[in-house]
Amino acid sequence: MRQSRIKKLFRFLGPGFITGAADDDPSGIATYAQTGAAFGYTQLWFALFVTPFMIAVQEMCGRIGLVTGKGLAGVMRRHYSPLLLTATVSLLFAANAVNIGADLGAMADAMELVTGASSIGWLFAFTMLILVLEVFVSYRTYAKVLKVLCISLFAYVLVAFTVSEPWVEILRSTLLPSFAFSEAYLVNLVALFGTTISPYLFFWQADEEVEEEVLRKKLTDMGRGIPRVTNREMSSMRLDTAYGMVFSNLTTFFIITTAATTLGAHGIRAVATAAEAAAMLQPLAGRFASLLFAAGIIGTGLLAVPILAGSASYAIAEAFGWKEGLFRTVRQAPGFYGIIVASTAIGLLVNLLNIPAFQMLYFAAILNGIIAPPLLIVILLIGNNRSVMGGRTNSIRSNVLGWSIAAIMSLAAGVLLMTILF
Repeated sequence: MRQSRIKKLFRFLGPGFITGAADDDPSGIATYAQTGAAFGYTQLWFALFVTPFMIAVQEMCGRIGLVTGKGLAGVMRRHYSPLLLTATVSLLFAANAVNIGADLGAMADAMELVTGASSIGWLFAFTMLILVLEVFVSYRTYAKVLKVLCISLFAYVLVAFTVSEPWVEILRSTLLPSFAFSEAYLVNLVALFGTTISPYLFFWQADEEVEEEVLRKKLTDMGRGIPRVTNREMSSMRLDTAYGMVFSNLTTFFIITTAATTLGAHGIRAVATAAEAAAMLQPLAGRFASLLFAAGIIGTGLLAVPILAGSASYAIAEAFGWKEGLFRTVRQAPGFYGIIVASTAIGLLVNLLNIPAFQMLYFAAILNGIIAPPLLIVILLIGNNRSVMGGRTNSIRSNVLGWSIAAIMSLAAGVLLMTILF
């Protein structure tokens, strides 16, 4: 009976849940650990605040994929300026490649912490493993692998309960936001927004919804034909997306909590990488907590790196009109898989150049912060365009939440750029 329920759960969980889990990649974990270390519990409210906005944005992306049978870049190519598409896709590729580099480095460092073996060897091993899985494993099997990897996020829930937490104070900080109008506090909020509502997630979910339609034989090919979407399928996508975003931000909540209780409470205010946070946990919370944290980094990296590479590949393939899709073989879609290999290889190369991990994360955050606001506006315009969406346009709630987060992230990007310039 229990095995049957687990199978049903795995069948139900789809692109929305995988997308939400992938949002907590090693780069994100480092940002959340830094938040807890530097600001204690004072930014815990963010995890609760951002959840409805994430659900609204990712639901729009999923709905666009379901209704049009195309990814975001495919819709933009057909209905919007080529200059906008080129700029967006180029920045996305650059940001994703740097992010892949930061994630691969964090995974290798975490494995060195666990095993004692050199991180350089693990860096190459993880790169090859990810490429083999994404390039040579069928989509049907690969989707199951990604779902299993989502379980790795539970490590951060367990870590939080390995130490004594002041739950009354934590609850108060979560439900009653507090603000400090300092440069450090504001810049960290910008980093949280850029890490949590990231452009690669927009492209990935839209395209994976189309992959699922091909798998269900509602489409014969990605980007060709308009599928008939039932209300039940639409409801399933929305529920899947909501579960994914709630799970993602619940994980964020526990990472910030753990870092605040351990690192922040012992005067550690700076965390450069997720692996560094895991190492710092050992003398404060014990070997078991440190190993759990490191295991989460490895699991989330195996989940997120293919999604970072895949989202860039979908976008570029659609922009150029190439054949795309993980359901295809390498021979059928050489350009699509070539971009996956190239972005992952660049991420590997970035690590070999000995660029400080913090600088990689910062550069990726800047690019994501620049891309996200205009892309959110384009997504909102697509979602409200009847000639594209037919009768499946945005609801009032989607528009209120969508335009609000577009305005907030535009302001956040402005703050980030002003900080860099002045």
